[in-house]
Amino acid sequence: MFKAMVRVLLFCLLIPSIVLAGDFPGVEALVNRRVKWLSSHIVFEKIKAEKDVYEISSSNNKVLIKASNANSAAVGLNRYLADFCHRSMSHMGDNLTPVNPLPLVKIPVKVESPFEYRYALNYCTHNYTMSFYTWKEWERELDWMALNGVNMMLAITGTEAVWQNTLRRLNFNEKEILDFIPGPGFNAWWLMGNLEGWGGPVSQTYIDQQSKLQLQILQRMKVLGIKPVMQGFYGMIPTSLKNIMKINVLEQGKWAGGFQRPDFLVTTDPSFAKIAGTYYEEMQKLYGKDIKFFGGDPFHEGGKTNGIDVSQSATTIQQQMLQYFPNSTWVLQGWQVNPKKELLSRLDKKHVMVQELFGENTNNWETRTGYEMTPFIWCSVNNFGEKVGLYGKLQRFANEVHRAENSSYRQLMKGIGIMPEGIHNNPVVYELMLNLGWQKDKVDVSEWIKGFTYSRYGKQNSHISTAWQELLQTVYSSFSIYQEGPSESIFCARPSLNVKTVSSWGTRKRNYDVNRFKLAVKEFAKAAPDFKNSETYQTDLIDFVRQVLANQGDTVYKRIIIAYQSKNIENFKQATAEFLQLITTQEALLGTNDHFNLEWWLQQAYNMGQTSADRALFVLNAKQQITYWGPDNPETDLHEYAHKEWAGMLASFYLPRWKLYFDYLEKDLKGENPQPVDFYAWEKEWTEQPFSPKKTESGDIMSIVKVALN
Repeated sequence: MFKAMVRVLLFCLLIPSIVLAGDFPGVEALVNRRVKWLSSHIVFEKIKAEKDVYEISSSNNKVLIKASNANSAAVGLNRYLADFCHRSMSHMGDNLTPVNPLPLVKIPVKVESPFEYRYALNYCTHNYTMSFYTWKEWERELDWMALNGVNMMLAITGTEAVWQNTLRRLNFNEKEILDFIPGPGFNAWWLMGNLEGWGGPVSQTYIDQQSKLQLQILQRMKVLGIKPVMQGFYGMIPTSLKNIMKINVLEQGKWAGGFQRPDFLVTTDPSFAKIAGTYYEEMQKLYGKDIKFFGGDPFHEGGKTNGIDVSQSATTIQQQMLQYFPNSTWVLQGWQVNPKKELLSRLDKKHVMVQELFGENTNNWETRTGYEMTPFIWCSVNNFGEKVGLYGKLQRFANEVHRAENSSYRQLMKGIGIMPEGIHNNPVVYELMLNLGWQKDKVDVSEWIKGFTYSRYGKQNSHISTAWQELLQTVYSSFSIYQEGPSESIFCARPSLNVKTVSSWGTRKRNYDVNRFKLAVKEFAKAAPDFKNSETYQTDLIDFVRQVLANQGDTVYKRIIIAYQSKNIENFKQATAEFLQLITTQEALLGTNDHFNLEWWLQQAYNMGQTSADRALFVLNAKQQITYWGPDNPETDLHEYAHKEWAGMLASFYLPRWKLYFDYLEKDLKGENPQPVDFYAWEKEWTEQPFSPKKTESGDIMSIVKVALN
């Protein structure tokens, strides 16, 4: 009797919490994680609407956010924080300190998104930014995504387990499976069919760890209203499968740097349906049957198609996907010539979507007549390899999204998206792009930026306002010249007297007035006394000054070339000493902030490992990716593709590498016939050194800034 009474009492105590639970518990939990000071002052309410919509108002001295779904509710929360509290969250610093008293919304705000989808992430982002994310980092990432309205996101974590289970059923042994799966720093290019096995072999601990992590990611995405884009089966198979089964394959040749690509299983082969079905069955067992989107691009970046019917192949790939996930959509990257016209020609267009991936430079949605009348979303890349550099054609983003939305292909345009190869940079770019997902009118970025800076720094300042208007005319200008990502820093180049680009496909050219930019940074720095405790201001100041120093490096580099060619040893010594001092100054500057620090990257790789072997492998992956990349080939053209202008990297890698080269050149000028430096061997040796955590010494940021801006 007593136990029964206790159960009744406990049930009665639980009733209030059940009744008072909000309509969007996932968003309420987000509030508790990021802005707990707001949690008792905000109420969420669900409303019926055909499109994504939110309303912000005040009721009974509380903030009331009505929304059509959890994702819209999160956006409403973000807009209240930005527009009324002047608070923001970003990958490059947060401004989320409490506001008291809380501002009331005197005039209710209602906003409806004109788009069905607001997409995020490139395959490469999963490696250049997220290779070593644990749940702690993913939880923060997903909160940011929800606040910024992302409702569709690439989610490829844990695909290793799907492939492992698939290959086990195809009679692979464990070694053969692990020879196929790459290390955590390189799985994006594996899933895109560019390589296999590089950076591995990984452990079973890692595979299980990533599968468990994916389940956490998917569950959180669900309560935040974000639909995952999972990895589909598009014919990519291990090159070793043909040794185990009698199958018809089309070998895909080599990818950048000399990597052997996985084979393509010809879709007319009888085993295609069996292998595709096995893959999707394993996907269902691990991650469920309600997946709505699948990525996967056959013939990506130069894959071979000779001798096969591309249209028929694509149709078969889609049919297999729909057989196991009947309501799903195949998401294809609009990159270079992909997806080819033939690939799209016979697909069921109700179940396919193309990403206009490189919108800052292309308008394929227009030149290809809406991708041959296929639903598409307009996206920007903006960053390649997560290189450090200021860049973003902001007004072009706004103009092109508005133009596409109001074009004759507007019925095909389903949304917008951000697809950077690395997202830990240029926060203004990603905030603007995702904000465009809620704009019906054309955005004037010079006006929009005023709200951005207010919420980023927490208060208005005339120096900041003036500086940002100049930044829009320099590093963030919408020049018409084709450019793949930010202009590169000469400090990070493999030393030579003929450095045209730091990475094979990058650019060192500055398509803006560097003197005008430096004046803008000086203006921004004048606000420093009022923002000593602002993480966002301090981070941006360091980034802007870093760019000034990198620009100065180009000028001094030219003097080094002239001095060497004229055989003037004194001028050569003077110029090289100045160049090395710039790198040293850059090291000191970046060492004051964790956002620009090698230690942060290596520590993240180390922390993700659960065994000593995993930790060693992950750190090796982290070092390889940001240096020579791979494979173990001195002629690889991937070296420096993901170079990082970071503290620790400058001191331990770039500075000594340049010193080696300058010593060689000086001896050459003196007629000593020195041996050329084997940079590849030196770089490889650096990557293989064991990781030992060390704290970068922080200096006085303002004294460094004054030196840099004099």
